[in-house]
Amino acid sequence: MEGKSILIVDDDVNSCATLKKILAKKGYATLCAENGFRALELVKEKKIDVILMDIKMPVMNGVETYKKLKAIKPCIKVILMTAFSVDDLIRDALKEGVYAVVRKPFDPEIIINMIEKSKHGALVAIVDDDPNICTTLKSILGRKGYGVNTCLTGEEVIALAKEKRHNIFCVDMKLPVLNGLEVYLEIKKINPKAIVIMMTAYRQEMNELIKQVMENGAYSCLYKPLDMDEVIKIVDKVSEEMRISEV
Repeated sequence: MEGKSILIVDDDVNSCATLKKILAKKGYATLCAENGFRALELVKEKKIDVILMDIKMPVMNGVETYKKLKAIKPCIKVILMTAFSVDDLIRDALKEGVYAVVRKPFDPEIIINMIEKSKHGALVAIVDDDPNICTTLKSILGRKGYGVNTCLTGEEVIALAKEKRHNIFCVDMKLPVLNGLEVYLEIKKINPKAIVIMMTAYRQEMNELIKQVMENGAYSCLYKPLDMDEVIKIVDKVSEEMRISEV
């Protein structure tokens, strides 16, 4: 994400200055705007890649500003920030397509991670010892705008999980060495917030393991041959649910 230009929009001058300083240390080019009107001017004048914007601002709130920004630059990534319970505004923002909503006070690393991931939708890791399944899912989800990595073994995906970049994991139940349940438990141990979708072609043979993995909190289990429309629908749903970050 080197060279990314970040616009911070917040009527709290101190908050804006603090966030600007944090992002500058990470190498981001940052600008500040004290209200939505100034943000609109800057987006017209400057190359802005990501906007961090407070929801509750005088005259024009963050959601109203976002709607106007979208008319100027439809694909711009906007992360909204709020210290208040404004569920109606949050729902409206997500419906309009805002990238994410973060609640204040937040760990700055959360914002930095979101900025780094913002060039994609959610980052998806697929683990299946069938290379054709991996290739097919990577192609389909990639066309939907997701960043996708594939692994052929449980050991590979566990190593990937340790990088803590991926949001969603699609894990086959029948893998060499480590089975799906073992892989699932390791992923959740590394990243408790990870969403894991299980897959299997062996409904009867894997029945007991499927039951255990679901009891341990797996998001769902898909049965092969996969319905690709169903896969996309579930990944889209998970991605939307993850766009609100409860800090």
